[in-house]
Parts: sequence; structure tokens; C-alpha cells
Amino acid sequence: MTDGLSLTAFLDPAPAASIPSGVAAPEDAAPRAAVQRGGVAAVVIGRNEGARLRDCLASVIGVAGPVIYVDSGSTDGSPARAQAMGAEVVLLDLDRPFTAARARNAGLAALRARPAPPPEYVQLIDGDCVLRPDWIARARAFLDAHPDVAIACGRRRERFPGTSVYNRICDREWDTPPGEARACGGDALARFAPVVAIGGYRSDLIAGEEPELCVRLRASGWRVWRIDAEMCWHDAAMTRFRQWWRRSRRAGYAFAAGAGLHGAPPERHWVAETRRALLWGAALPALALGGIAAAPSVPAAGFAALLLLAYPAQVARLARRAGSDRDAWEWAAFTVLGKLPEALGVLEYRLTRRARLIEYK
Repeated sequence: MTDGLSLTAFLDPAPAASIPSGVAAPEDAAPRAAVQRGGVAAVVIGRNEGARLRDCLASVIGVAGPVIYVDSGSTDGSPARAQAMGAEVVLLDLDRPFTAARARNAGLAALRARPAPPPEYVQLIDGDCVLRPDWIARARAFLDAHPDVAIACGRRRERFPGTSVYNRICDREWDTPPGEARACGGDALARFAPVVAIGGYRSDLIAGEEPELCVRLRASGWRVWRIDAEMCWHDAAMTRFRQWWRRSRRAGYAFAAGAGLHGAPPERHWVAETRRALLWGAALPALALGGIAAAPSVPAAGFAALLLLAYPAQVARLARRAGSDRDAWEWAAFTVLGKLPEALGVLEYRLTRRARLIEYK
């Protein structure tokens, strides 16, 4: 748990460049301004977030500083908007694949490149989120009181859960129980030193980089905590089935990649999630369809029907466990259906092993 290690395991920093007035900084060459030890800096990442980025920055500027905004190739004027609001802008190199992990690492590197002492804490937040006014104060007080905890996260809520069933599913996904956690999401208050000491995020992961970071933090003796506090609003802006499908496929890819990295005992990182995706999304459909194709008869059709009945039975089981209201049934149905795209993501990882960004917005 020592400070001073570099991010070079997952980020190849470029030399700092002189930034003319009014021009956004290139990657890893953020303007150098003082960062007070014991203070809270912020790293905001985004791409074409429009008004959402404006709301995000307005919620962060003034409660954290400096605020580093890392842009992943926006074409909507986001870098200029962020700079006008007072954020220091880092532009990712367009010649390398974009990932959220790479963007966060660039923000961390920009903070670390300063001649002044680094911040004690860094608020990590996605550009489609709005921070709650008292979040940083509450999370910092918790970390101050628990020196063995590296990351504190809280309740993320969807801003518009009534817009679509997909937004409501996301809101339920964010509702994790308070207490010690195995992982955090993209929004969290973290101790700067231990995150940098373990090399930051794995920039080759297209998703699931936050839980993977937490695996390495816990292996280094740190703890992760979900505190009982409102953290931020999130705007998934997910209104179409295709968006949900792609997001679920990306989750499957992340499960397989995480299991490939840390699936061995005792961690078994995302092994169960990967197996569930393959069972419900690939094995059972293949058995049912294969049985009918191999022996198109009444017994084979009956066997296939029995296999397929496992799906509504699983939906009913999950819905009852979740409360049996309308939201519970929606969540259960899409959880089971989601195993199909998750399985595709798992198979995509195992067959190609090529990290290719899977966007849903």
C-alpha cells in the first residue's frame, strides 16, 4: 500500500506538451495547477454526452478540484464546453481504441504529472451522471474514519426510470446493499495513492474494469465499501431493445474477460456469472434445438419443451424472490432473457480475445 508507483502497466504516458490558451490538452498533458494534499480531485470521462456532461460538471465543480475531463473523441463540442465551465480537458489519442478504463487512467496520469503533491482522494464519475450535493463530504468522512478502505461508493439512481423498462432495470441493478463490497461501479470516491500503486485500471478491458480494479485492491489488503448514502443520478438513456441487447452482450464479454483474469481460486471472479450465461444462453437452447433436429419426433419435441419450460420457471422464481410486483416481473424476465446476449458476449471473448468497444448509446 505504497504511493509512488506508476500507471505504466496499463497506460503509456506521452510527454507533456505546451498547451496554448483556449486549446484542450492532449492525452496525459493536462495543464499543471496545484493539487492540495488531503484534497479531493475529480476525473470525469465522457463522449458526446451533450447536456448530460454540462449537468455532471456543474455538480462536481466547486466540491472537488481540480476537475479533469477526459474526452473520448466527442464530436458535439464537449471538450470546449468542459473547458468553458472550468474543467481541465484531456483528449484521448484517436489512433488508439477508446475504453472507459483508458480514459480514467489518462485522468489519473494528468493528476499525477503535476509538480504539486497529489490529492488524497479522487472522485471518479461518468459524464452521464450528476453527483449528489453531499456525497463527497459523506464519502470522505467515511474514508477518513476507515483507513483500510480504498474505495467508497453509494446509491446510484436512474434520473428517468419511468422512460423505459430498460432504465428501470438499470435502477434496480444499481440498488446494491450497504456494507463491505467486492466491487464498485464507475462512480466512486477513491484513495488516489493505492489506485495508482496497483497500476490503475486495465485499459484493455472494454467493460468490467472497476470490479477488476477492486480485485487487485483487495488482493493488496484494501477494502471496498458501499456506504448507505445517495451518490449520484445516472441517465442510461436506454429506450430501445437493441440498446439493452448490446449492453447485455457487453456484460457477457466482461464476465468472460474477468473470469479469464481472476477466475482461479480463491477469487473466482465472475466465474459463476460466466457459467450462468453459457448455461441459460447457449447450452439449454442448443440442447433443445439440437434434440429436435436430431430426432424430429414426439419424444424429442417433448424433451425440448421440458427444457424450454425452464425459462418461465426461472422467471417466476426470480420474480417471487424480488417481491412479485410489476417491476420484479420485468426485472426477472429481462434477467433470464439477457442470458442470450450475455452468452454471445462470452463466446465472442473466447473465440476472438480481441477487445472491441461495445457501445449501447
